[in-house]
Amino acid sequence: MIAPEMLDTSRDHLPAPTEEPRGCLFALSQPPLMIFLAVIGCLLLMASVHDLFLL
Repeated sequence: MIAPEMLDTSRDHLPAPTEEPRGCLFALSQPPLMIFLAVIGCLLLMASVHDLFLL
């Protein structure tokens, strides 16, 4: 059975303001993620340089 307070659809109060959704650019601005991506990029770069010039 549904309680009466669950059926209250009145708009007496203002809804709380919602924050803007944060997208991919916000995620890329985080220092730990950028450090991780830089390390992975350096490892890929070193592996490709090794394959091209030393093998």
